[in-house]
Amino acid sequence: MTVDKLCARVAELLRTYPPATTDASVFHRAQFDAGLAWVHFPEGLGGLGLARDLQDVVDTELRAVGAPVNPAGHVGIGVGMAAPTILAFGTPEQRSRYLRPLWLGEEVWCQLFSEPGAGSDLAAVATRAVREGGHWVVNGQKVWTSSAHVARFAILLARTDPEVPKHRGLSYFILDMSAPGVEVRPLRQITGEAEFNEVFLTDVRMPDTARLGAVGDGWKVANATLSSERVAIGGDQARRESGMISKVAELWREHPEVRGAAVHDRVMERWVAAEVFRLTGARLRQRLATGAPGFEGAAMKVMFADLAQSISLLELELDPDAALLYDDWALVRPASVDFLSRGPGYRYLRAKGNSIEGGTSEVLRTIVAERVLGLPGEARVDKDVPWKKVPR
Repeated sequence: MTVDKLCARVAELLRTYPPATTDASVFHRAQFDAGLAWVHFPEGLGGLGLARDLQDVVDTELRAVGAPVNPAGHVGIGVGMAAPTILAFGTPEQRSRYLRPLWLGEEVWCQLFSEPGAGSDLAAVATRAVREGGHWVVNGQKVWTSSAHVARFAILLARTDPEVPKHRGLSYFILDMSAPGVEVRPLRQITGEAEFNEVFLTDVRMPDTARLGAVGDGWKVANATLSSERVAIGGDQARRESGMISKVAELWREHPEVRGAAVHDRVMERWVAAEVFRLTGARLRQRLATGAPGFEGAAMKVMFADLAQSISLLELELDPDAALLYDDWALVRPASVDFLSRGPGYRYLRAKGNSIEGGTSEVLRTIVAERVLGLPGEARVDKDVPWKKVPR
């Protein structure tokens, strides 16, 4: 399909469902059914089987006329992590069941990967899934689970074979968060909020049809999810001077009293770093247009965390009074993270989590060193040892 034909399809959508007079939910369903949700997905699943970068053409046309924003954009785990994994490893039935409501934002997703004893070493997860006929029975504990308190489904990594080395004994599932035995508890963060949770799984039963990929292929499937996650966190499309640097630039322009030679250099340094990050993200999306995400996502995610933390600190230094203010210390349970509509105190505190979530910066630097730069790998003494024999 040419760009002209793609634009004609967008124009037909807009003629049939004028954004000004069409309910947003109706418009989004029509957009999905027209293959304009994510054009690189197959036909019938919200796409047209086109190159990924052509989604920019669709989004630009829709923005130009004020079309409603897809609500799933605020549910990043489903769109950025679950959807690519279901597309790559799911059965036709799973793709048909989950992808449409996921994109429409009708069903929220969360990620049950990390555990108290297996955060940075994800392959060491201890949550067990034991097969009983056509079902699996799951017991264990997960932690740092964003949006678990509002999620309908979860992507779950569990150990199905403790007799083999840790990377080979894992399987990957879709978990119904409303199933008996699933308990979600809030984790209060430095911001005072509880967007994170810990999740306890006690004799939770799942049908084997909830499995993604083959039994024992969980590590392979999880790595596909993690690659997509890091791209979603660090490689999003952005306009020049957007994101957190926009707040610093706005403060600099509107308040001349904060300016000074030394501060000027620091503001320009952060502005240039933000622009380098934006352009690197554009290169990453070009790479994605040719295939699946590689290890570039790890580098982008490290850059994102460093940049968010340094910009949020600079913003407080430019406006010290803001450091003494905070929106609300009450325990609230937001469904998503929104940096730009909150105050600078929130941005500074919340940015501390950017170097932990989605893989710690230390682990991601190791990935870049070994997989991109080809440096010698770290010693891994438990690589060929059965998981049950590894000291914990």
